[in-house]
Amino acid sequence: MSKMKFGGTEEEVVTREEFPLAKAKEVLSKETIAIIGYGVQGPAQALNLRDNGFPVIIGQRKGTSSWNKAIEDGWIPDKDLFDIEEACKRGTFLCYLLSDAGQMQLWPVVREYLQAGKTLCFSHGFAVTYRDTTKVEPPKDIDVVLVAPKGSGRSVRRLFQEGRGINSSIAIYQDASGKAREKTIAYGIGIGSGYLFETDFQKEVTSDLFGERGVLLGAIAGIIEAQYEVLRKNGHSPSEAFNETVEELTQSLIPLIAEKGMDWMYASCSTTAQRGALDWLPKFRDATRPVFEDLYASVKSGNEARITIEANSRPDYKERLEEELSVMRNKEIWQAGIQVRKLRP
Repeated sequence: MSKMKFGGTEEEVVTREEFPLAKAKEVLSKETIAIIGYGVQGPAQALNLRDNGFPVIIGQRKGTSSWNKAIEDGWIPDKDLFDIEEACKRGTFLCYLLSDAGQMQLWPVVREYLQAGKTLCFSHGFAVTYRDTTKVEPPKDIDVVLVAPKGSGRSVRRLFQEGRGINSSIAIYQDASGKAREKTIAYGIGIGSGYLFETDFQKEVTSDLFGERGVLLGAIAGIIEAQYEVLRKNGHSPSEAFNETVEELTQSLIPLIAEKGMDWMYASCSTTAQRGALDWLPKFRDATRPVFEDLYASVKSGNEARITIEANSRPDYKERLEEELSVMRNKEIWQAGIQVRKLRP
């Protein structure tokens, strides 16, 4: 393992140099990896594994759009694409990649095929952490592990194809075989992770729910809308407001942060921009910190999980979600974005 220093904190991580792909393939050579669910994470992880030469099959409901997507991606029915029950039966290393709602609904089916010696792998700690509510209680004689890529399925696939890969967290909930950790690392390397860092199921779901509601999705969308609305209120055109708020952020500045960090992005901007940003940074930090404190407390208490479970348990939750996304999609800012993207060279 490699040791990374973050200020005064030292952390151990696993890299591809220490645990090469050949070793990962050897560790999982006797396993049949079954990807259960071909929605968000399923396609990326399955395709990366296939491209890396691992034995992979897909479990997905027949007749769904995800089933058809799997066929488009080259999976062949009755060869390496099966309904969920058959894939669970054939698989020895089951990757449970349905949505949190789907995991709750399909658990009685999947649970039936978790015989002793199998491995159940998650990419999110939600179902197990909140098992009193989700009823996802794995049997004691199997390995239960987690490999959670720190990005969307599209990013997992795109970065793999670019030869880079995205970092993943790993965790062991149950080690019935005595080899759970080795298999977990092998799977993480197999899907193309840049490096692997250790956590546990509870910490993973807490940080994930917090991050998604915060900087990653909720906060950034809220801040973007607020800035756009102030610019429009003060007479700036949709094109100007969108470019100054979204286009420059996503096409110019975020890539610079990803490349070498926030200070590098600042240094790549004008001295006027740097001065203003340095002056206003603490104001935004101090204004939003109480919101983040409230958010973390809500996640830690289980309130956010309760809200999610209640919403996802409604029979019309998909329709309601689409309505909310439609409202976002039809806002002027994101309609302006459609037009601006058309004009990119």
